[in-house]
Amino acid sequence: MLEKKKFRLFDAVLMAVCVVLVVESAAPAAAIGSSQFFWWIALLILFFLPYGLVSAELGTTYDDEGGIYDWVKRAFGRKWGARVAWLYWINYPIWMASLAVLFVEVITQIFPISFGTPVSILIQLVFVWVVVIVSCYPVSDSKWILNIAAFCKVAIMLCLGVLGIYFAITKGLANDFSGKALLPTFDLESLSFISVILFNFLGFEVVTTLASDMENPKKQIPQAIIYGGILIAFFYLLAAFGMGAAIPTSELSTSGGLIDSFIMLIGGVNPFVIIIGIMFMYTLMANLVSWALGVNYVAMYASKNKDLPAIFGKTNPKNDMPTGTSILNGVVASVLIIVAPIIPNENIFWAFFALNVVALLGSYILMFPAFLKLRKVDPNRERPFKVPGGKILLYLMTFIPMVLLIITLIFSAVPLNGSSAELNEKIPILIGTVVAIIVGEICIWLAGKRKDKGEIKNEND
Repeated sequence: MLEKKKFRLFDAVLMAVCVVLVVESAAPAAAIGSSQFFWWIALLILFFLPYGLVSAELGTTYDDEGGIYDWVKRAFGRKWGARVAWLYWINYPIWMASLAVLFVEVITQIFPISFGTPVSILIQLVFVWVVVIVSCYPVSDSKWILNIAAFCKVAIMLCLGVLGIYFAITKGLANDFSGKALLPTFDLESLSFISVILFNFLGFEVVTTLASDMENPKKQIPQAIIYGGILIAFFYLLAAFGMGAAIPTSELSTSGGLIDSFIMLIGGVNPFVIIIGIMFMYTLMANLVSWALGVNYVAMYASKNKDLPAIFGKTNPKNDMPTGTSILNGVVASVLIIVAPIIPNENIFWAFFALNVVALLGSYILMFPAFLKLRKVDPNRERPFKVPGGKILLYLMTFIPMVLLIITLIFSAVPLNGSSAELNEKIPILIGTVVAIIVGEICIWLAGKRKDKGEIKNEND
């Protein structure tokens, strides 16, 4: 008798919440100001909804382990699939480094302690390699980590929202929430943070990589995306209000803003704030574990198809997990952590986080036109879940999200007004993006050489 699969719908919904509900990015999004609510609602409709539907169709139709890489490769060829796989992967170790920095910062916020640079680096390295070790095991073995993290995220968001409402009623609001203030200003500083809101919506395709661990993936994946999406949208908006009620936008830190909000709402650091801080630190680690499941499989799958270097395809013979990619994650994140002290930037978390956001958003640009092209070139394929709507609606659901991604990437990484403050913030992001793309092209070229050698060997045989 076959063993029943371990991942139920309940687990899949919690997985969606754990992957997509990224607590640490609530503060950078709140830095937009009161107009953030306009952008949350607008992007929920224009991006989040079509993205969730498209992910559900592609994930249930093409259930290969390659995920977004496989979808783009089928539509536009191996090279574009490889570029997507590279950007999708490289964002992850950069994100690991940013969360390691934030992990140490949260410790200093909730406890009366400070660390010298060597001790801080050591704690960050331990954080990174604990995540690497956990991500070397199957998702079904670590689902309790993700389930607990989902509940912690919900608790943090609920507490922040409820305290914000109480604070607004009893002491007034820290920011103007009048009708005019809620309208977008379209200034460059605010627009550069919109990429963070889009980042907050991403990750549903990671849920599709769990198909082999689900009881009924063709039914559970769309359900997980729909139910998880509703919960995620609610909690993001609730937390956004709580943070906006507590701290004036001009004083909000992109890294420590969440814990600062609790300190302001409670009136100081007490056992409640310490518990919230510990939960927050736990979610930082769980975020990386949950995303590793998708990122590592995509990179491994691309490597096995000889579109990324061979190291990405190394697996553990006992459980077939992508250990090569996991170790690479740790190595790259460790290097970034070690060199971070010499980077001329006061907010290292934001420097790394912004670069990881740009890389990740870039990997999604071709997903939407790939969806439309696969409908045309592969019309007879069985689609257990099919995005509803006619030709015009499908075009809108394809090109509006794609254009939004491109525009927000420009605002996030390209200096547009030439001010010294903007140059100091965006030039490192732009340089990091260019370097990442160049290194990616070299890796893809090397992988192509490996493929050519394999083809020649096969012909000789």
